[in-house]
Amino acid sequence: MPSQIWPYITSGIPDELFDRLPGIPLTKRETRLLLIAQLRLKADSVLWDIGAGTGTIPVEVGLLCPQGNIIAVERDEDVASLIRSNCDRFEVKNVEVVEASAPQCLQSLTKPPDRVCIEGGRPIADILKAVWQYLPLHGRVVATASNLESLYTVSQSFAQLQARNIEVVQSAVNRLETRGTQQTFAAVNPVFILSGEKLD
Repeated sequence: MPSQIWPYITSGIPDELFDRLPGIPLTKRETRLLLIAQLRLKADSVLWDIGAGTGTIPVEVGLLCPQGNIIAVERDEDVASLIRSNCDRFEVKNVEVVEASAPQCLQSLTKPPDRVCIEGGRPIADILKAVWQYLPLHGRVVATASNLESLYTVSQSFAQLQARNIEVVQSAVNRLETRGTQQTFAAVNPVFILSGEKLD
């Protein structure tokens, strides 16, 4: 269901339309589009977004799948409030914000997921292992990695969990920016997007 601020049925909300907090990362629009594509959402999907940050993924998925349910997990009180603020801003009604730390809080979440997005969380191997227990067959996990260490950790965890249909995509995006009187292309920080399915 489109909102007044984003009256379109397509994903890809411009970054500047989201409320932000200093120092809190925002998943860039182009990365968001790749991540959502890898989730392979259904109309009624239940998505757990762990380390939801600014709330860009919950907002986009909430608008895209109004019959779905999104549980956004964020441990920081101010950041959790920011997610709620962005959901209100875009009139998204199907996001539940859980202010807690993963993986400890996962057993208390109200609905089991068929899709999981992991955008943060320092014990990412522990989080992946924990969420895997809650996924049904054909459930999908999508995780982002912005450095070599997290890329290795997620890849190794997928192998240990015997994830299937693994895909790894690296975003390499340049945006046109105005600097003084010149227009130039500036690179957006590259991000790896890893996805895998639970088939047994």
